[in-house]
Amino acid sequence: MMTFIKTTEQDSKYNHLEKMSVSELLSNINNEDKTVPLAVGESLQQIAVLTEQIVEKLKNGGRLFYIGAGTSGRLGVVDASECPPTFGVSYELVIGIIAGGEVAIRKAVEFAEDSKTQGWLDLQAHQISDKDVVIGIAASGTTPYVISAIEKCNENNIITGCIACNKNSPLATVSQFPIEVVVGSEFITGSSRMKAGTAQKLVLNMISTATMVRLGKVKGNKMVDMQLSNKKLVERGQKMLAIELNINQNEATQLLKKYGNVRNSIKNYKK
Repeated sequence: MMTFIKTTEQDSKYNHLEKMSVSELLSNINNEDKTVPLAVGESLQQIAVLTEQIVEKLKNGGRLFYIGAGTSGRLGVVDASECPPTFGVSYELVIGIIAGGEVAIRKAVEFAEDSKTQGWLDLQAHQISDKDVVIGIAASGTTPYVISAIEKCNENNIITGCIACNKNSPLATVSQFPIEVVVGSEFITGSSRMKAGTAQKLVLNMISTATMVRLGKVKGNKMVDMQLSNKKLVERGQKMLAIELNINQNEATQLLKKYGNVRNSIKNYKK
């Protein structure tokens, strides 16, 4: 039996926080934060293995689901909601599910994370199938809502992964492709929205970005499929076209108006 120690709950290295000046507080938090990307670096192999699985499934018409509670759930929702505007994919391709439903994004829903049946029901509401991939997100790796959902996915031949911040957690044990980023104790004891949350966000960025690049949603280093949903993005698109096609801003504007995004504009451009 592998030992499971909840490092996310261990006592902070710091004490008497209320006696620290603002500068001391910020400096100490920053020093802790600096350790997070290094911890993520230790898990690159695990991240790569899961990402390869996701790319394969999405190429064949599958979807990616994130499921979590509290901060972990919110981070999944954030990453999922950023994929359509950034990469021009459907809102149905990457889906974030949070314990307690939409309301839990803004307000904590008491005991939602303790349900052992609701996670699977929430996935079933999206007609989950073995074409899809589900990633459970839980800093502690002990959230019943997430663990039970992952177990049901395994029973139904659905590929499962997780992002947890403790080693050998119950969640990692039931996940086929676990990612464990061990960040140690938090600045405020047990406040896993801090380093653990930052680690999860970094890993989610990596998974969705690498997946979308592999699916051909980036050209060179540019977001050629981005949705032009605000002025800043329209201007970015114009600039991309002007450089790529060696045309002036006015021509770029006309192309975007006609073809809707950067990729289509480049494809249909006639010199």
